[in-house]
Order: sequence, then structure tokens, then C-alpha cells
Amino acid sequence: MTTLGPIEEELAKARAAYRNWGRWGPDDVLGTLNHLDDAKRAHAAGLVRRGRAISLALEFNEDGPQRGFRGRINPVHYMKDTGTDAAADRQGFPHGFGGADDHVVMPLQAGTQWDGLGHIYDNKRAWNGRSCTIVNGNGDSVTGIEHMADDFVGRGVLLDVGRVVGEDGMELPDGFAITEEHLRATIEAQGPTSSVRRGDIVLIRTGQINRVRRNGGWGEYAAGAAPGMSFSTLGWLHRTEIAAAATDTWGFEVRPYEFPDPCMSPLHQIAIPNMGLPLGEMFDLEALGADCEADGVYEFLLVAAPIPVTGAVGAPVNPIAVK
Repeated sequence: MTTLGPIEEELAKARAAYRNWGRWGPDDVLGTLNHLDDAKRAHAAGLVRRGRAISLALEFNEDGPQRGFRGRINPVHYMKDTGTDAAADRQGFPHGFGGADDHVVMPLQAGTQWDGLGHIYDNKRAWNGRSCTIVNGNGDSVTGIEHMADDFVGRGVLLDVGRVVGEDGMELPDGFAITEEHLRATIEAQGPTSSVRRGDIVLIRTGQINRVRRNGGWGEYAAGAAPGMSFSTLGWLHRTEIAAAATDTWGFEVRPYEFPDPCMSPLHQIAIPNMGLPLGEMFDLEALGADCEADGVYEFLLVAAPIPVTGAVGAPVNPIAVK
């Protein structure tokens, strides 16, 4: 078990050890996605053997996991035109033409999504040392997520910590802090296809969504207690030079946090503004986990581009793993 010191002491050590400011030049907007290049994407395309495509997205609807934390609501979907309108001749189109049209109102981080580099600050500094004021009422003027529209395509690796480490072989309990030791044990148990390489997009399954479905409701999944990544895994996240990482939980890192002092998302505070690491949340890894367990292959082509909303600090995604 990793022993952590006071929060300010640990944050200071992590800044000094894992800060990537200037690594890819003063104008960089991609952070650790720079580790993922065209050659790695070409290699990832060659991992497709069966052609099996698996969506890793939760459905976006009003029955989603959000509970209103910081104004996050579930998507509100409503119809502008319907087949009922067409049947009643209310649309006014010529020669029998009819159609339907719909709208959605939602926070961009309401469901399966990537945190962009303008999402979190450390002492009023955003990624690459910029002032947090690059994000104003019009959005992120420098590192908006639209700059990443081409980049979340590469070798995906599933680390099914829930199956390997979980007591029941399926999931981790709320409050379980995943350490580097757990990640290494998972890689060893799963075999060589789960080895983590530079430029990979790493998906960590805790099994929390499996428990939510078994219990028949989201409960406190959003902003409540959850298994997740320990603050101590920042060294592993930095040293492996992965492009991005995502989990099946609402907030990526373990909740409650590992520090007795008042704090908020300490792993985010280092990973995003200091390391430049995009974090994914609420990825549905259940079908992928079952498929990987069945065929023993934990690597795949992952296509997970966020919707390129100009100036957004996070955006929805329908990640597709292709095996």
C-alpha cells in the first residue's frame, strides 16, 4: 500500500517530477497525444483480426448518471419534427416529402467523454504554463478540444483491473485505490497483448458500471465514492509515455481521495495542466472486457475522437474498439 504525505507536499513533488511544460514547444496544444504518431496508428490498424467493433459509450439520455454536480445534468433530447407531424400533414413539404428532426441540450461532460487540456488548472495555470484566463466566456481560446479531433486513434490497451484484482473476479469496491502494483499485476495476468507502450491509449476497467447495472440504478456513481486511480500512479502514467487514459468511472481517480486534507481531484490537478494527459471518463468497458477475456487479446485499434466543439474543455465521444 502506498503511503502519501500531506496534499500540498505531494502536489509539489508531483509538479517537479511530472511537469511536461515546454517539452513539445511553447505553442503545444496536444500534450501527451504527441506520443501518438502516424506510424503507431498504422500499427494499430494492423491489430484488427476479426473485425469485431465494440462501442465503449454509455447511451446519452435523460436516464444517465448525472446528479447535478456543478450543474451537470443528463442530456435532454426533444423532437422538432416527427412522423406524427408528417402523418397529419403539418410539415408543409411538397410531393409527399416528410421527415423528423431532433435537438439535444446537455453539458459536454454529461456522458462518455474526454477531459481536454483546458479543463483543470494548477495554481491558476493551464497546460504548458499558460494562464487559466485562456478559458473565458467564449471557451478555450488556445487548447480547445477541436485541436484533438484527429488524434485519438491508435493502439488501445485494456487493463481489466476489476477482473484481475477484484475479490469476486469482476469488480473493485468503491474507494479502492488502483496502484502501480495493481496495474503491473494486471498486465502480467493478462499476458503480452496488454503490455503498455509509448503512445498507447490505456483503458482501465474497475467494474463499477457492472455493479451499477446489477443494482438497478446509478445511485451515487456521479461524484460519489468510486474505485479509481491512485495519486501514486502519476509516475506510471508519466513514465510509460502513454497518449491518454480512461476509466469506467465518473471521475477517473479514486473517491474519496487519498488525502485527509481538503482537496479536489488531486490526480487531475497534475495529470491535465502539468503533464498534459487527456483523461477519459464514463467509458463503458463491460462488453470489451468480456470479449478480451474470451479471446485473451487485450490490444485493439481504438477510434475515440471527441466531437470537435470549438473552444470546448471536454467533449462527448463514442469510442469504438476494433479487434
